Amino acid sequence: MAKPITAFTCTACGASHRKWAGRCDACGAWNTIIEEAPLSQGPGRGLGTLKGKQIPLSGLATQEAPPPRAISGIAELDRVLGGGLVPGSALLVGGDPGIGKSTLLLQAAAAFARSGQQAIYISGEEASAQVRLRAQRLGLGDAPVRLGAETALRDILTTLDTERPDVAIIDSIQTLWSDRIEAAPGSVAQVRASAHELVTFAKRRGTSVILVGHVTKEGQIAGPRVVEHMVDTVLYFEGERGHQFRILRAHKNRFGPADEIGVFEMTGGGLAEVANPSALFLSERGEPSAGSAVFAGIEGTRPVLTEVQALVAPSTLASPRRTVVGLDSGRVSTILAVLEARCAIPFAGLDVFLNVAGGMRVNEPAADLAIAAALLSAREDVALPAEAVLFGEISLSGALRPVAQAENRLKEAQKLGFSRAILPAATKVEGVAGMRIDRIADLTGFVGETFGAG
Repeated sequence: MAKPITAFTCTACGASHRKWAGRCDACGAWNTIIEEAPLSQGPGRGLGTLKGKQIPLSGLATQEAPPPRAISGIAELDRVLGGGLVPGSALLVGGDPGIGKSTLLLQAAAAFARSGQQAIYISGEEASAQVRLRAQRLGLGDAPVRLGAETALRDILTTLDTERPDVAIIDSIQTLWSDRIEAAPGSVAQVRASAHELVTFAKRRGTSVILVGHVTKEGQIAGPRVVEHMVDTVLYFEGERGHQFRILRAHKNRFGPADEIGVFEMTGGGLAEVANPSALFLSERGEPSAGSAVFAGIEGTRPVLTEVQALVAPSTLASPRRTVVGLDSGRVSTILAVLEARCAIPFAGLDVFLNVAGGMRVNEPAADLAIAAALLSAREDVALPAEAVLFGEISLSGALRPVAQAENRLKEAQKLGFSRAILPAATKVEGVAGMRIDRIADLTGFVGETFGAG
């Protein structure tokens, strides 16, 4: 077994020596050389005997002011970013092809440029003329945005280092290539290397870098997941092509709340921000109809009311269909099982279709009660009260569990004209006057009170 190698280090200047000596050759001090164990004895050579410099440490208490933010003027975008764009931050924006990523970021670049920030837009997928045509169509032809079309990472970094912009948008990360890596653009190695160099540049020069990423058919950003760990913020652009609404959701944000959303409407002149998404999602509600329930949810820090729609019809198939849009299909299957096991309401032989109106996606467990209400309403062909909103989590025993931020949900519902709320019995609600509160202990009690005996 090899004998572990030791090092001799001067305590005065930190210089390393092969053997002990009375006097340090680097600083000339006497009796300052001591014997130390190597820094690493792992497989191979490890870190060797050479030591690094000690880093300064500090406590958790700080007097530093929060980082300054650049405000774009697009309120929904600033909300998702946590109050604006932090200098030196790196963002990754993903979404389906054609969902509006390039349109939104071109509008954002123009907004930052008009607010006094120097903005550069580098396109790797389109020629400069195509980007100019889009800018003219959006009414942004006069915005002082610097435009370039390039895919070579070395040329892009050289340009950014020379221009020193405040905001740099790279569209997209999958088109870049580094001449030091023998792989095709879009490969794992190229994407990882390009993202690392751009994030390092952002931290070193104080430029806010926004990267556009393609998504796979599963909806995840293509390429290695380490890219999402490198950047400070990960935004997903969601929405159905058949709907005019687009949701910008923060899945990760080191400078603000995660799961915050910004709502936009796709128009002929680009993406228009929606200040009150609850009113927009409920704007097409007409007379009360069976299978419709209004859910009071929380997205990030804002309450949002959405309509859960259900259709239950006899099935001609051996295995009835379960089609779910905008909700977690596993959660819906669990609710159907609880209704059958705890409330003796069978759905065997029935096709079940569930949808969230407006193209919104709801992932909260608090939507369980609204989903169950919509299913029961569609099955029994009985409309729920038009003035009522619902929220609550359903456990496997059929009990209703309280959810967080109940008062904010009720205040948003009251603002839109709803006067009744159906919620779990253990929910603590204070300060919501003029609203009827129906407290339900379990799902069986809800079925009996709302739909009779079931």
